Amino acid sequence: MLRAVPWRYDLPASLVVFLVALPLCVGVAVASGVPAELGLVTGIVGGLVVGVLPGSSLQVSGPAAGLTVLVYEAVQRFGVTALGLLVLGTGLLQIAMGALRLGRWFRAMSASVVHGMLAGIGLTLLFGQLYALADRRAPAAGPEKIAGLPDLLADVVTGVANPSAVALGLATLLVLVGWKYLPGRVARGVPAPLAAVGLAAAVTAAADLPVARVRVSGLLDVVHLPDRAALGAVAGTAGLGTVVAFTLIASAETLFSAAAVDRMHHGRRTDYDRELTSQGIGNTVCGLLGALPMTAVIVRSAANVQAGARTKASRTLHGLWLLLFTALLPGVLGLVPLTALAAVLVHAGAKLVPLRRIAALCRGHRGEALVLAVTAGAIIATDLFEGVLIGIGLAVAKSAWQTSHLQIGLEELVLPSGEALQRVRLSGNATFLRLPRLLDALERLPADRPVELDWSGLRHLDHACTVALTAWAAQHRARSTAPLAVEPPLPTVV
Repeated sequence: MLRAVPWRYDLPASLVVFLVALPLCVGVAVASGVPAELGLVTGIVGGLVVGVLPGSSLQVSGPAAGLTVLVYEAVQRFGVTALGLLVLGTGLLQIAMGALRLGRWFRAMSASVVHGMLAGIGLTLLFGQLYALADRRAPAAGPEKIAGLPDLLADVVTGVANPSAVALGLATLLVLVGWKYLPGRVARGVPAPLAAVGLAAAVTAAADLPVARVRVSGLLDVVHLPDRAALGAVAGTAGLGTVVAFTLIASAETLFSAAAVDRMHHGRRTDYDRELTSQGIGNTVCGLLGALPMTAVIVRSAANVQAGARTKASRTLHGLWLLLFTALLPGVLGLVPLTALAAVLVHAGAKLVPLRRIAALCRGHRGEALVLAVTAGAIIATDLFEGVLIGIGLAVAKSAWQTSHLQIGLEELVLPSGEALQRVRLSGNATFLRLPRLLDALERLPADRPVELDWSGLRHLDHACTVALTAWAAQHRARSTAPLAVEPPLPTVV
C-alpha cells in the first residue's frame, strides 16, 4: 500500500500544508480564548485521525475561523473544561447525521456561491494577515480589518510598525511570488512556502531580528478528559443549543469546502455522507481530549491541492509533522517568525480569489458574478456560515426569477371577413412572479375585438396563473360581445 503512494508529490505537499496549518491552529486557538496548544491538538487529530478516514481524499481538517466566535462565547459561558463535552456532543451528532445520509443534501451548491466562498475566505485571510505581517494584532471583524488598513499602511510608511517584521514579511512574500520563476529543478524540488519560511527563519536567527516568533509549550499539559463538573455546566437547553450550533456550522463549512475542493482537482469526488461521519469521529476524539472543534479548512485544503497532493497521505503526514515539531522539537518552531507565516497566509489567501472566474462571469454572466460578489462580501461582513447562506438565498432567488421567464406575443390579424383579430401567444413559464405583467397585457386588449389566447407554448402554468387566466377569460366574455378563443382550453380551477 505504501508503494502506491506518490511520495514525490505527497511528501512536499504535506510540508506545505503543515506550514499553512501551523499559524491557523495557533491563531484560531488564541482567538477562541483557549491555549494555543488546543488548536494544535485539533490539527493533529485532523491529520492523523480524519486524514486516514474515507470521505474526501484531499480535504484537510483542523480548527477553523468560522467557529471562533461561537467557541469564544461557549468558553466564556461554560469554561474551558466544558469545551470538550460540547465538542464531543458535536461529533456524536455528526456521526448520526452521516449514518442518516444527510450529507448529500449539501451537494446542491451553486458554482458561483462556491467561488464566492473561496473569494470571501481568501480576502478575510489576506486582510487579517496583513496586520500580522507588520507584527500588529488584527481587528476581530472583517469590516474593521478593511477600515483599519489605511492606518496600518501609514504605520508601515512612517516606521511606527516594527520595521524588521515588515521587511522580513515582505521579503518572504517576494520569495513566494517569485519562486516559480526560478529554474525548473529548483522550483519543483523545494516548495515555495518551505523555502520562504526556511530562509526567513535563517535570517532571523543569524541577525537576531527583534520579531515575534512561534511559541508552543507541551501538549500534554493542556489535554484533559471531560469530568462531571463540566457535564453539569453544559447540561440544559443552553448547552444543547451550543452543540447544535457547533454541529450545523461545522458540518456546513466542511461540506461546502468539499464542494469547493472537488472543483479544484480531477481526482476522486467526495462522498459527503462518509466525510460527515469522518468529521464526527474526529470531533469525538477532539472532545475526549478537550480540544477545539474541527472542520475541513478550505485554506489548507486549497494549499494541499495547489501543492500537488495526489492521495490522502499528504493530509495524514501534515498531522504527523504537527505532532513531531510541537511535541519533540518546540525549539525549532521557536526559530520561525510569525511575520513569515503571515506572508504564507497572505499569499494563500490571494490565490483563493478566482480573478479569472470573476472576469469571465462579468463578461458573460453578470447575474452569476453578482452572486459571487455578494457571497464574498457577506462572508467578509459576517462569517462563513451566514455568508454562504446569503449567497445560496440569492442564487435561489436568481434561479427562480430566470426560470419564470414568460414571453407574451401580441399580433393583430385580419380575418377573411375583414374583422381584426387580436392573437396572444404565451410561451415559457407562467408563474406568479410574472402575473402582474401578464394581466397588464391582457387587460390592455380592446373589448370590441375578437381575441385568441394561445398558451400551447407554455412549459409550466402554475395555479396562480391558471386562476388569473380563467378569471380574465370569464370577465372578458361578460363585458365583450366579441368572441374569445382559448387554445387549448384552460384547465378547470379547483
